[in-house]
Amino acid sequence: MAVLASGVGTNLQALIDQVHGRDGVRIVAVASDNPEAQALERAAAAEIPTAVFGRQDFRGDRRARDRAMAGWLREQGAQLVVMAGYMQLVCEEFLDRFPDAVINIHPSLLPAFAGLDAVGQALAYGVKLFGVTVHYADPGADSGPVIMQRAVSLPDAREPADVVPHLQALEHQMLPEVVRLFARGAVRIASTHPRRVLVGPLAVLPER
Repeated sequence: MAVLASGVGTNLQALIDQVHGRDGVRIVAVASDNPEAQALERAAAAEIPTAVFGRQDFRGDRRARDRAMAGWLREQGAQLVVMAGYMQLVCEEFLDRFPDAVINIHPSLLPAFAGLDAVGQALAYGVKLFGVTVHYADPGADSGPVIMQRAVSLPDAREPADVVPHLQALEHQMLPEVVRLFARGAVRIASTHPRRVLVGPLAVLPER
């Protein structure tokens, strides 16, 4: 597995603590678009190879950056790519290098509140139920097929600080769980429906 991260890297740390070196899972690389990302320090502390692919290093050419990043991840042996707080879209060429094996985590119950500041969007809308989605990445913004969702009722939430800790707790449970499922071959997209994801025992049963 490879992890992409742009910031603090708490989801990366959850993966290091819960699945790295266990259950047939090994984190072989961490890449970032941000040379100051704390996630890089977390990876280095765990002796995981790191690299930075800043868009500015490729004269603003996102496709060139994504091609270089995909090539490096392949060289490290990555089979699954986890976008864990990676604040960039990846292009189709990147996704094609890891078919049905790039996943993202987002702090909302998609398709609601896609994109940036999902918690702020949800608070502004006045929702009472917040949540987290793990989904396949596609070229759009948080628009790929849903793998797993979990929710938490927070009817009195008024500020991001009332919500974020609850969502982070969900994220730190869900992302390692989904990675373990991938390691067991228990996640796949249904051949009969491009947005239906079969998870767990259902993934090896007939789709009817």
